[in-house]
Amino acid sequence: MPLEPLSYLNGRIAPISQCLLPVSDLGIVMGASITEMARTFRHECFKLEEHVERLFRSMKVVGFDSDLTRETLVDLVQELVEHNVRLIPEHHDLGVSMFITAGTSQLYTGPSTSARKPTVCVHTFPLPFELWSDKYHRGQHVVTPSIRHLPPECLDPKVKSRSRMHWYLADEQARLVDPTAIALLLDRQDNVTETATANFFIITDRTILTATSHNTLAGISQAVVFELASVLGLGCEQRDFQTYDVINADEAFTTSTPYCLLPVTKINGKPIGTGKVGPVFHELLRQWNERVGIDIMEQMRIGAIERNAEH
Repeated sequence: MPLEPLSYLNGRIAPISQCLLPVSDLGIVMGASITEMARTFRHECFKLEEHVERLFRSMKVVGFDSDLTRETLVDLVQELVEHNVRLIPEHHDLGVSMFITAGTSQLYTGPSTSARKPTVCVHTFPLPFELWSDKYHRGQHVVTPSIRHLPPECLDPKVKSRSRMHWYLADEQARLVDPTAIALLLDRQDNVTETATANFFIITDRTILTATSHNTLAGISQAVVFELASVLGLGCEQRDFQTYDVINADEAFTTSTPYCLLPVTKINGKPIGTGKVGPVFHELLRQWNERVGIDIMEQMRIGAIERNAEH
């Protein structure tokens, strides 16, 4: 039989086909789950400690009481990655998913489970480069749907949660406008926030602008952009801005762990800047390539060709 990736679930490392959650788990029953996703570059985890630290901050806020330590989780991720990268080509990389749920629902199991213990799961997957490869050249189209961003008084956006039905519905709305579009949510005051999986940025006169952490998740990749911008002598601001500002910006882009940086060239059918991928985006991407020691766009191009050839 072919080798199978290993995963971790509640104290046990096993093949991923055996990593199963019961229907009574509150992650399924109520979406009561927090999560993080890291990725590898050249088969080594990037910013793993930062992702783990953010997961533990989320866990403290939502009140999940796990005996798992930061050090144990880092070691566990590295052990799984070390095994699972043997199952992918040398020039491919892995995504690493870590999530913790509130445990078992007493509605299904009864009050005998008096000490509810969180569910902890870690697994990896080959990054699907074909999802993003061509977007480096044509850019993304973002659409602002009628669904609004959850206000911070309902759920603090600094908690990275898997309770994401509003994001699913928002992306469904965006695809009614353009099958390739993604949703960019506004808050109730019409300020731009973020997408389902990414921080959003605009560039005007070589100054990068993104939403405040009061309204959006403070991204690990977002922090890398701030570092790279400093190297390039670019200005950076976090403040409220609106769709008007996006339409009139020179460039726009998103950041997310699996693809790092992707350009945005349209909003609601209107071009941003020239409607083409801009020079500052390419400067940032070159700096990111140097940081991780690979050509990200080329890795995705080759990976997409190989994945499409398999099908």
